[in-house]
Amino acid sequence: MNIFVIGDSISVQYGPYLATYLDGVMGYARKQGEQAALVDLDDPQGTNGGDSGRVLAYLQAKAARGGIDAELLLVNCGLHDIKADPVSGAHQVPLEQYQENLRAIVATVAPMKPQLVWMRTTPCDERVHNYEGRSFYRFAADGRAYNQAADQIMTAAGVPIIDLYTFTDNLGSDLYCDHVHFKEPIREKQAAYIAGWLAGYCAR
Repeated sequence: MNIFVIGDSISVQYGPYLATYLDGVMGYARKQGEQAALVDLDDPQGTNGGDSGRVLAYLQAKAARGGIDAELLLVNCGLHDIKADPVSGAHQVPLEQYQENLRAIVATVAPMKPQLVWMRTTPCDERVHNYEGRSFYRFAADGRAYNQAADQIMTAAGVPIIDLYTFTDNLGSDLYCDHVHFKEPIREKQAAYIAGWLAGYCAR
């Protein structure tokens, strides 16, 4: 069993722990370019999948080159989509476009080898995030709204969902190392939760 991961900087950070948990159990691979991604986690480069438009374009390119050689494809996008202009309030990817992109992601992956698995987007700490002078804001309510929209689309398409949002949100108050990224013990717990979900899913 092999899995392939496409996600934002949260997945970049829990990724090494997930690879360790899956070692000898499942093959683990992901979008490449970790060093580029780590330069600035808010600027999606390399292994950081970015917003839903970038993820869709990446998957379309992979499909054109023959697809992805894995049994499960774990996909997440949302944190970059909900970035909001501090003045206008406009989102980087409006909710309606986000929904269109997710439907296109489902359609793009459908004829490919792997089973699509959706990962719910993790929460953010808007009290720390939205300081004056920041180039973009994020709001917790937007994260919940985009997750709800994704839930509806993935459920309707029969795509299994890993609820990393609720799992992370239930870990307590001491979660963040900054505005949206998590402390090392939280990253390890996220990876353990995902590995456990994968083990249960594959044992069905």
